[in-house]
Amino acid sequence: MGLLEGKIAIVTGGAKGMGETHARKLADEGAKVVIGDVDVENGEKLAESIGDNASFIELDVTNSTSWDQLVKKTKETFGSIDILVNNAGLAGGMPGLLEIEEDLYKKIIDINQLGVFNGMRAVLPTMIENNKGSIINISSLAGLRHDTTVNPAYTASKFAVRGLTKQAAYEFADKNIRINAVLPGAVLTPMAEATLTKEQIDEVSQTLLPMKRFANPEEVSELIAFLASDKASYISGGDFVVDGARATINK
Repeated sequence: MGLLEGKIAIVTGGAKGMGETHARKLADEGAKVVIGDVDVENGEKLAESIGDNASFIELDVTNSTSWDQLVKKTKETFGSIDILVNNAGLAGGMPGLLEIEEDLYKKIIDINQLGVFNGMRAVLPTMIENNKGSIINISSLAGLRHDTTVNPAYTASKFAVRGLTKQAAYEFADKNIRINAVLPGAVLTPMAEATLTKEQIDEVSQTLLPMKRFANPEEVSELIAFLASDKASYISGGDFVVDGARATINK
């Protein structure tokens, strides 16, 4: 029996990248998984490849109405909601504070920060009714310290995710709802491979990463599955860094 047998999970930004890996891992552990994403084509393909324990529902995390529709369809399809992985995010390249355009700044904040807020507000009434639930918000190492490989909007949004997580964890602790933040460092996702050349990945690995390599997405998914499970029943309000000791160096 898997860690998550009988549980129903939502993974946002689940059509590809880390979201795809998270969705597959949760399904492997026995959960029924709803993949929420604006990428309909890849989302439908992923749900089909996982099988009967997965369903794709189109979702714009910045839109509260879209969230309401996803929650309604999830409950119609699988009956309830036990787990939310707020994974959807936008990096936005590496423009500096004076270079980043206001529209891009707002777009990153809307997806990375407002999306998490909308997601928690959408699923919490069901979790309160059930007196149980686990929410995992994906922040970043850039939500803990400065990072030379991202932009100011990304850093600001990921700090905000940690704040939202802690506030909500306190507010809903007596409802048996656990809310935690996962802070990945450098992860070798399709987005990273599309943004960085092989030479840049090698350079970052050798100069910025104590383990001399990027994480595999599966290494993050293992932690998410644990936090979503009943084995983490007294863990809430935490920041869980998955960075291969990068936070120990000031680069």
